[in-house]
Amino acid sequence: MSNHHVEMLKRVYAGFNARDIDAVLAVLSDDVAWANGMDGGHVHGREAVRDYWTRQWAVISPQVEPVAFAETDDGTVAVEVIQSVFDLDGRPLEGQSHGLKDKTVTHIFRIEGDKIIRFDIRDAL
Repeated sequence: MSNHHVEMLKRVYAGFNARDIDAVLAVLSDDVAWANGMDGGHVHGREAVRDYWTRQWAVISPQVEPVAFAETDDGTVAVEVIQSVFDLDGRPLEGQSHGLKDKTVTHIFRIEGDKIIRFDIRDAL
């Protein structure tokens, strides 16, 4: 795993937390497959990611804090992430009806060159 990829992913998390969609989309491939943590499955392409986040951020305020980076046997980058989900006023959520909640998860990134081509989420081990 290159230090370049780790630094790029740190910028992705910072951009996501700052709601800087364009900064994050800039490092996604045109046909990226991006995990949909709210509804399941994946969205495909940069504009689909933009639409997904716009919809997500209209109802909740998630924050993600990467705490560990590791390269997997198949060449992906696994990032252990503390995910916190708040309402739009910054309060912890109660009675959630979507799939996002406070927990530690593993984000899996497949990167080719300088672009993320796939993003998956799995429960932390």
